[in-house]
Amino acid sequence: MSKTNENLMSAFAGESQANRKYLAYAKQADKESMPMVAKLFRAAAEAETIHAHAHFRAAGKMGDTAANLQDAIAGETFEFTKMYPEMIKEAQAEGEKATAKYMGFVNEVEEVHANLYKKAASNSLAGVEFFICPICGYTHEGEMGEPCPVCMAPAANFYSVG
Repeated sequence: MSKTNENLMSAFAGESQANRKYLAYAKQADKESMPMVAKLFRAAAEAETIHAHAHFRAAGKMGDTAANLQDAIAGETFEFTKMYPEMIKEAQAEGEKATAKYMGFVNEVEEVHANLYKKAASNSLAGVEFFICPICGYTHEGEMGEPCPVCMAPAANFYSVG
């Protein structure tokens, strides 16, 4: 990989993290009744997304949908088979029980994501709406009628995306 491609991917990571961080900051500003600051954070987050996408494309990382699905499957599979299990063990070893528990939830959700991407790759998603658990990120096909199977959050708290 050339230095330029390394730089593009480093910039992609930084811009992506800034997007997520600014969206978290916006939620906090909303909680503190500071709507104009929240709006600024959301605007900056959107700009960071534009930058991240441009860097990603310039680095040649955007494929067609079939290739993107395979990349997503590989990434999610790595996360639930290797990355999070190791992080959970480390958190447990450090006595960080709450972090280990939450990472366990995330690990379960990453496997769900991998399976959903596999379904999409086999053209098995037709007219499906997705609902997300606001606590752990569990992603469900269709409306939730029962509590989250990962963290037990009430079904009424799920929200749709699409």
